[in-house]
Amino acid sequence: MTTIRMINTACVFAIVLFSGTASAYSKDDGEQACKKPQFKDFTLPEYAEPDNHEVSPESEFTFTISPWADPKSIQLNAKKQPLAFTVESNSSFHRVKAKLPAEFNGKYVRIDATVKAVLGCYEKDGWLVKVADQ
Repeated sequence: MTTIRMINTACVFAIVLFSGTASAYSKDDGEQACKKPQFKDFTLPEYAEPDNHEVSPESEFTFTISPWADPKSIQLNAKKQPLAFTVESNSSFHRVKAKLPAEFNGKYVRIDATVKAVLGCYEKDGWLVKVADQ
């Protein structure tokens, strides 16, 4: 009887030991969460009721993106057309500079920006502006 009791005790101990070890590991523990880039400091006034702000034709604008964004992955569009832009980077942020093309004079323009974080996730932002007639 004591041999059977010792074997049962050893089996229970082994089951408890191995089940705790197996459940202690989570496959998500090794993955690092991606921190999405942030867009800030857009310099043009956004169009919104009731203020109806308009911007000058061919206005230059800037905005900043958080430093964990990949500056090579930045895409900038106005009315779904690519915009030419420059990027100045430092340890605190990436500053994007661009200019509205003359073809948008007198129109509503949606400016869309997309960027990829260094760890792989993407973030999008956009601004609606009304460009004044010349």
